[in-house]
Amino acid sequence: MAITALSAEFGAVSGFPADASIVHNIGYALFDLGEYDVATVPAEGFLATFLIAAVALDVAVDGAVYLAKREEDGSIVAAVGQAFTDGGRDGGDRQ
Repeated sequence: MAITALSAEFGAVSGFPADASIVHNIGYALFDLGEYDVATVPAEGFLATFLIAAVALDVAVDGAVYLAKREEDGSIVAAVGQAFTDGGRDGGDRQ
């Protein structure tokens, strides 16, 4: 694999125009505002990468929240535990 990578020939380096903004073009592609582009950069590839990363991060956060839950006495207890509750003290409506 190293021989293949070292012997591969790559074309000349090319970039985007100096006045082009990738962030603006991703926003334009996200909301389909292509006619308002200031400096056109093909941002659909960036948009796909952005959305895939957003979904992956959302799945990671959802998984972390799911794994942070624990079970005590047959019931699920949230990860924040007693931070937002009364700590499980018996109230007037408990039996």
